[in-house]
This record gives sequence, C-alpha cells and structure tokens, in this order.
Amino acid sequence: MNSPRFILDDSAKTPDAHFWFAEPAGFTPLPVGALLPRPGSSGDDTLHTAFEPFLDSAPNDIVRQRFLGQLALVRQLLAALVEATTVHCAIGLHRDDISAPGKDGEAGGGFLFSLFTVSWRDIAPTAPAVTAARAVAGAEGHTNIEYLELPCGPASFSETIRTPNADSGLPQDPVLQVFAHLPHPDGKRLVVLTLGTTAVRRRAEYRSLLHQIAENVSFENPLLEMEALAKADGGSRPQRG
Repeated sequence: MNSPRFILDDSAKTPDAHFWFAEPAGFTPLPVGALLPRPGSSGDDTLHTAFEPFLDSAPNDIVRQRFLGQLALVRQLLAALVEATTVHCAIGLHRDDISAPGKDGEAGGGFLFSLFTVSWRDIAPTAPAVTAARAVAGAEGHTNIEYLELPCGPASFSETIRTPNADSGLPQDPVLQVFAHLPHPDGKRLVVLTLGTTAVRRRAEYRSLLHQIAENVSFENPLLEMEALAKADGGSRPQRG
C-alpha cells in the first residue's frame, strides 16, 4: 500500500507554528492577510492593483459595483473571523456525486460549497481530556456529541444547524456547522476546527471529512519526524506530493 502524499505549504515550515494539519483535496485557502491589509499600507496598494483588471473588464458600472459589494461582504466576513481568533480559512468546492434527489427534494449532481476554519482559544489550565469534555458540555443547540482519542490527544465533536438572522443580509438557508475541539497538550489552549455548509443533507459526509482532518492534526512538527526517519533509512528524503 502506498503512503499518502502531501503538498507542503510554506506555513508548515514557519518557526512559530504551534500545530500542523492536512487539508483534503477540494479546499482553497483564502489569503486572509492579503484581503485585509492595513489602510494605506503596501499591502493595500497591492490589493487594489490585483483587482484593477477585474474592475476594468466589467461591462458596466452596475456589474462593477456588484463585484465591489460582494468583495466588501467577503472582507466583512473575514474580519469577523479574524476577530474571533480564526487563523486559517478555506473554501471547499466538491462535486455532488449523488444524482438522485435528496430527501429535502433538492437534486444532486451539482457542486457543494463549504467553509473550513481553524481557530485558537486561550483557556484556563486544565487537563486536555477535561477540556475536550467541557468544550461541548452544555453547549446550546449542539447535537451528535462524541469524544474520541486521536493521535494528537483527546477530542470532542459536535454539530449544529442554524439559520442566519433575518437582519444579517445573508440568505435564510439552514447552515450545518460541524465542530472538532482539540486541546493542546499544554492544557492552556484549544484548537477549534469548524466545517460549515448549506448542504445539510450531506451532514454525514461533512462530519466524516472533519474527522479525517482532525485525525491528521499534530502538535509536534511532523517534518522533524520525517527528517529523522529519512536519516535512519540511509539518508533518503521524503518526496513532496
């Protein structure tokens, strides 16, 4: 059996990284820092330059203003995520391979969209197993709660289905959110993985997908382990997929 192959992101090599994870195929990370530069900074100028071709190619002012409006909504969402200690955000796009209509009457065979985020939470020093249990204990609206022992330590999973507030300006479609709470071994921090989608009928598949991501989380640099194994194997180096 062939070992799984990974494409290494530059962020995996940063010296201040605190944990590592593998993002499945179909997810595109959003450059949060590039989309939220400080006003007047060089990054702000770069962002305006990057979007100029799109604005210039718009057939009329109506389309141009619509694009700017959508961009403003995206930046507003990203700013809210960053304020909530989100450190990674990615959009998921997968083909719905079930062609028959779902139980809710929606036809399959199209595309499924999702939003994956990673957030840090500072907590009072507690044993990781206790933190995992407390993360979802008594959480309002959370269902399908389970506790697992993963390679990175204890973890808890849960999910909710919520509808955006009417005054939020968002479509009034139910949103499924699946959560994985992974306590850091130091007992002072908690990583929260969240996978959200309006494809509520695919909740089992999205829950399985988040389990897959959580099972690959590591709080120890896996690259160091790979280098050690390579040296023990006669100096061969791991290949990048």
